[in-house]
Amino acid sequence: MRDPDPSFPLSRRALIRGGALLGAGAALSAVPFLPLMAKQAAGLERWPAVRALVRDYVSSRRVANMVGYIGEGGAPPALIAEGYDTMGGSRPSDADSLYRIYSMTKPITGMAAMMLIEDGKLELDQPLADILPKFARVNVQKNYDGSIGPENLEPAVRPITIRHLVTHTSGLGYSIIQQGPIKEAMERAGVIAGQISRVKVPGLFRGEPVRSLELFADRLAEIPLVYQPGTRWSYSMGLDLMGRVIEVVSGRPFDAFLKERIFDPCGMASTWFRVPESEVPRLTSNYVVVDGTLLPIDPPSASIYLDEPAFPFGGAGLVSSPRDYDRFLAMLAGYGTIDGRRVMGEAAVRMGTSNLLPDTMDPADEFARQWGFGAGGRVGLPGTPGQGTYGWGGAAGTIGFVDMASGLRAGLFTQYMPSQAYPLYEEFPAAVTKDVAFQKGES
Repeated sequence: MRDPDPSFPLSRRALIRGGALLGAGAALSAVPFLPLMAKQAAGLERWPAVRALVRDYVSSRRVANMVGYIGEGGAPPALIAEGYDTMGGSRPSDADSLYRIYSMTKPITGMAAMMLIEDGKLELDQPLADILPKFARVNVQKNYDGSIGPENLEPAVRPITIRHLVTHTSGLGYSIIQQGPIKEAMERAGVIAGQISRVKVPGLFRGEPVRSLELFADRLAEIPLVYQPGTRWSYSMGLDLMGRVIEVVSGRPFDAFLKERIFDPCGMASTWFRVPESEVPRLTSNYVVVDGTLLPIDPPSASIYLDEPAFPFGGAGLVSSPRDYDRFLAMLAGYGTIDGRRVMGEAAVRMGTSNLLPDTMDPADEFARQWGFGAGGRVGLPGTPGQGTYGWGGAAGTIGFVDMASGLRAGLFTQYMPSQAYPLYEEFPAAVTKDVAFQKGES
């Protein structure tokens, strides 16, 4: 199986290896967390490895800015910030800087699905076709990324379910992953789930998306699957399609549902699919790394995130701040509560942060042999160093995870593409782990 275009920030093989977008936290549970953060508040002296990592990236001009935000319980999170929102700009980056979090949108969408299961409006193993009938009969490629003609297609052996959508096991493809005829068909149909820049950057531009979630779902139903449902972990548009499921089942527009059920109750006042004009001064610039040089591809004043999106991308559409995303993680760490307010039920959080991979997985699946996957985020399997962690990352250098046993949560925010340009997704959790060990030695 060949990798997709290396100029794009995502590579399926890199995902399997633990590179881009695998989130973080895999090594954290190997070190016991001690109740030191309540004492340290925002004391940077307790996070020397994280601080050194952040400083090194910014001082070497590999990124324009970097913000680490680490918290536990009700103690004020530690803020480790360097650089400016835009290279050469005047606003220092901080907990309220706005970042394109891309696939860190997926855990939010996944938890919204868990809420509807808790509400009794969805079931985890409910067939997708119950809600979106056009998915009742789908075809599957016999050869991955091969022809989409009848000679390379066969019927799905089982229905796509809600479980499959939230765990990337539906067999649905992804226009940023697939290659060949199926990718071309997705682009022609406007089955595009994301945006990068108003400028059609070669190697990054993947076509114009259709202009509604309903049409996106209808068109996606006509595209063959790349794997049989429930057999392989394959990064997909399942969480984008879940946005359509949520709005059909809830009777509310998907973006309104997120605001009413997650953003407002969690106090996430700086999380949007479209950034208001009034907030442009704190929107960071996004860059592409070319031969070690940062080139701006989405500056604040001309950002595509100032435009109304084609539809709310449940897989990669949100802009948020370190402070806001920490509120989401804190709610999960509190098993559904934050500041004494219940946002979602404990059982729903436990479900969403547990391993939900189906029991029909192919034994040869490389991802499932190493990790579990919950509602839109990777989870550490029992008996592994990452046991109890849940989280994911974004295509432009953001990472967010929570250790459900200790309550420690951590986020890292910067903006660069492609994500494979730097080994940040491995370096950040390693730095956090090192600092936790350091703290243990001080006790």
